[in-house]
Amino acid sequence: MPDRTVFFVSDGTGITAETFGNSILAQFELHPRHVRRPFIDSVPKAAAVLDEINRSAEHEGRRPVVFITLVDDAIREVLTGPSCKGLVLDMFRTFVEPLEVEFGIKSSHRIGRFADVAKSEEYHDRIDAINFSLAHDDGQSARNLDQADVILVGVSRSGKTPTSLYLAMQHGIKAANYPLIPEDFDRGVLPSALAPHKGKCFGLTIDPQRLAQIRHERRPGSSYAAPDNCRREVQAAESMMRREGIAWLSSTHKSIEEIATTILRDLRPDRLVY
Repeated sequence: MPDRTVFFVSDGTGITAETFGNSILAQFELHPRHVRRPFIDSVPKAAAVLDEINRSAEHEGRRPVVFITLVDDAIREVLTGPSCKGLVLDMFRTFVEPLEVEFGIKSSHRIGRFADVAKSEEYHDRIDAINFSLAHDDGQSARNLDQADVILVGVSRSGKTPTSLYLAMQHGIKAANYPLIPEDFDRGVLPSALAPHKGKCFGLTIDPQRLAQIRHERRPGSSYAAPDNCRREVQAAESMMRREGIAWLSSTHKSIEEIATTILRDLRPDRLVY
């Protein structure tokens, strides 16, 4: 149903509403138009969004779906009142109010999940992890690998960079990534920089046909992107990881979130408890 619109309305960034809403929408075979409206922190701003929702309903002939994370009652009532022509799913009221009853305390009703984050140790740890991952992307530096929480290995374009950055940004994990190249396969052993840290290594592989497509977009017609070359590199990399006892998985049909969670489960299970 491409003509259905979904709104994500928040008094903060809207990331919480969109992440949770998309998780629910993924259960349905539809492709709606997404509209994020962050920083709706006043009644006039809410009224403007209400007008947008109602115009969408009239234009499409369908109720828009509206995920909201709004803590101020006056702002929230603009969108939850009878004048709204959308299906409003109030995530705070659904979850916060039952928890207030369960815990026997009132919530802080703090606007925006990032209100005090810049002062927290966790935030600074994430910034350090991002800087570390950028400095150690694609084997740029082998320095300080002893400080890495995870070292991703695999052939070029197998998904190491996005995975390492996701681990850093979402989990504060210092993730380096190191490409396995034909010279490594000729030698038949891990690069010397990785050998002392083999216990931190996690491998990514990929379907050779998909790898050839990705590489062709970067270097069309090159031997680097040739299907036979991709097949040889993937087979050699998987053989090396198997021989060295490095856990690995294929990134071909897995999301970054799935890959990152698997890595945490296998190498840093402590980061799944906080």
